[in-house]
Amino acid sequence: MPRILSLQIKAAWNGSKIKDVLSKRLFVSDTLCSKLKQKTGSILLNGEPVYVTRSVHTGDVLTVAVHDFQKDSKILPMPYPLPILYEDADLIVLDKPSGISIHPARDPNELTVENALAAYLGPDENPHPVNRLDKGTSGVMCVAKSGWAHSWMKTVQHTGQMEKTYLAICEGHPSPPTGCITSPIGFMEGSGYFREIRQDGAACCSTYQVLESLEDRSLVQLSPKTGRMHQLRVHMASIGHPLLGDWLYGKNDDRILRVALHSYQLTFVHPLLQKELSFTAPLPLDMQRLLPPKMN
Repeated sequence: MPRILSLQIKAAWNGSKIKDVLSKRLFVSDTLCSKLKQKTGSILLNGEPVYVTRSVHTGDVLTVAVHDFQKDSKILPMPYPLPILYEDADLIVLDKPSGISIHPARDPNELTVENALAAYLGPDENPHPVNRLDKGTSGVMCVAKSGWAHSWMKTVQHTGQMEKTYLAICEGHPSPPTGCITSPIGFMEGSGYFREIRQDGAACCSTYQVLESLEDRSLVQLSPKTGRMHQLRVHMASIGHPLLGDWLYGKNDDRILRVALHSYQLTFVHPLLQKELSFTAPLPLDMQRLLPPKMN
């Protein structure tokens, strides 16, 4: 369904310009505001089309259409039953299975999260992933239903109001059992994909905590405080404890066919609801099999 917001102006906003209300109260970016101005009827004040330079007064009703105006034709709808943990008018939180990419790549027939959600959402909404997971990584991820919702969720993500907690199984036993890794990460020389620790890399911070030590491996809780590609995998490999199955930064492991990394919990403050939401996804079977029965 097209997303239409209706806001009654409170005394605190009396005399404000519509463009300021859009930006500061409804999280409308400058880019989206420019698009709205080009669509007649997208911004209404008391039911009448207006310019964003118009002032509002207490009791006025501002109505704004913030949905995507055009379906992304590059994303082919492919029905697939993704496990949905939460849904409202603007967001979907799901438990992504491992082995599914987020975005379509070279093969147009490959099923991805975006393809599955394009089929689920229908013709009026576009999926916009907020926190992206690697193809092999399972677990909780958030997807916005419009560019507008994606914009304010990215703001949440970059202002410390989103916390990501992962469970992973690494080689060996990290010592000390808790720590913070702050080594900068950048591209390997001559590569646009592989990452490595390098002094001229981007600032990074990951915390870890050993939850259980097994014979040759450990269950660890990881939390990235920054959002670099492959950050947790590179950081754990850098301290000598790569994740099991990480063929890129460690080695293959016959016990698991992918990187043993799972997005366990996602917590964030919902800007419109003004409350904290938290979601968890249990460990998938392939990771459970690497742990004693009492821990599953």
